Amino acid sequence: MMAASLPKLTIRSLNVRPVRVPMRRPLGTSAGAIRTAPLVLIDLVTHEGITGHAYLMCYAERLVAAACALLRESFELIDGKAVAPLEIAARFDRAYRIPGFEGLVSNALSGIDVAAWDALAQAAGVPLVRLLGGQSRPIPTYNSNGLSVSNPDAMGEEARELLSEGFRAVKLRLGYGTLEEDVRAARAVRAAVPAGTVVMSDYNQGLSVAEAIARGRALDGEGLAWIEEPIRHGDYEGCARVAAAVSTPVQIGENFIGTHQLARALQAHASDYVMFDLMRIFGVTGWMHGAAIAEAAGIEVSSHLFPEVSVHLLAATPTAHWLEYVDWAAPILARPLTVVDGHVTPPDRPGAGIAWNEDAVRAYTM
Repeated sequence: MMAASLPKLTIRSLNVRPVRVPMRRPLGTSAGAIRTAPLVLIDLVTHEGITGHAYLMCYAERLVAAACALLRESFELIDGKAVAPLEIAARFDRAYRIPGFEGLVSNALSGIDVAAWDALAQAAGVPLVRLLGGQSRPIPTYNSNGLSVSNPDAMGEEARELLSEGFRAVKLRLGYGTLEEDVRAARAVRAAVPAGTVVMSDYNQGLSVAEAIARGRALDGEGLAWIEEPIRHGDYEGCARVAAAVSTPVQIGENFIGTHQLARALQAHASDYVMFDLMRIFGVTGWMHGAAIAEAAGIEVSSHLFPEVSVHLLAATPTAHWLEYVDWAAPILARPLTVVDGHVTPPDRPGAGIAWNEDAVRAYTM
């Protein structure tokens, strides 16, 4: 749908609510463990009676109060304005250009962008994917809810459990104390799952360039679909050295803040694939800009977290690759996503399909 034909909505109020949602499977990475999901729920209310919904993942509870304060204070910049995502983004850019837009500021404000697009799609009476010019279609997804860094020999049974939830692909966290343990974990998973199962791996930025090359070469031939974030995310030249030295594809991108960093990474040939985080790429608006850049470069795009909205965006992305599935928000959603035969299809209802389970929200309110 062209911008000229977008519904006319006017912003009335912004409601933000922090919740602490228990995770069914705690996530252990090379950087530490996460056992609960501190989320901020966003409701963008319009004078026309449409309310757009979104949520943020704050990772650490100490950041929740700051995110809520930023959202409430930033509402003053858009109170009474049209629900026009490009104009809203420009207002935020001007307001935060001097103090700095990256980091917590852009992460929080991306939630307003997502809620704005959700409201527009609801008002248009179409799923978000169709508002963005795409068609609803099944997107391949992998279960990212487990296989944390723990006992490398005990990964096989958990991998089978993850697949039993309707998946054909899983992601394994690596970054053990030794290269040998990483290889053992990869082999334990590969030996336990059916032939044809896709297994991704993720180092969560845990290695130096030299370590990443050594471990990547040791993992070549172990059947991994990709090695994700082997080193510090902003070292694109280092990532390029790793990608050139190992045969297993390298995946980065969940930490791209906006699309300028994406462009720099592509220019440096830092990876074989990229993935976008809805909160960090600056919501739907940033994602669609990034999708156009990735299409021009001929590089596949996957998602990071936020599967409820990301499935719509991938279905509208020409070089769509994989949807990362996590169920962290599922307990507070009225209608969580459904995985069927290793795929998720954007819900066929107006908007992004997000609605709150208010009983659960009350139970988990921080």
